[in-house]
Amino acid sequence: MGDLRVRLQPRAKSNELVGLREGTLGVRVTAPPVDGKANAALCKLLAKRLGVAPSTVAVVRGQSAREKVVRVDGIETSILLHRLVDVT
Repeated sequence: MGDLRVRLQPRAKSNELVGLREGTLGVRVTAPPVDGKANAALCKLLAKRLGVAPSTVAVVRGQSAREKVVRVDGIETSILLHRLVDVT
């Protein structure tokens, strides 16, 4: 499993990956940061971009913060970053 540091911007104009900065992936989602909606949108976006089931992606730290750690089961961190940076 791989852990990924993410900086999340909720209530953005579109759902998108904005690049890697100092080892942290920037992500924008349209969902508001209410009742876990932004976290769910983040997990769904990452799962889609990685081609994995949404159930394998989870926020493991920073549920109510902009800076988060997301875990993806079945993919090592180095491979995770390579796949995400290639699609941005």
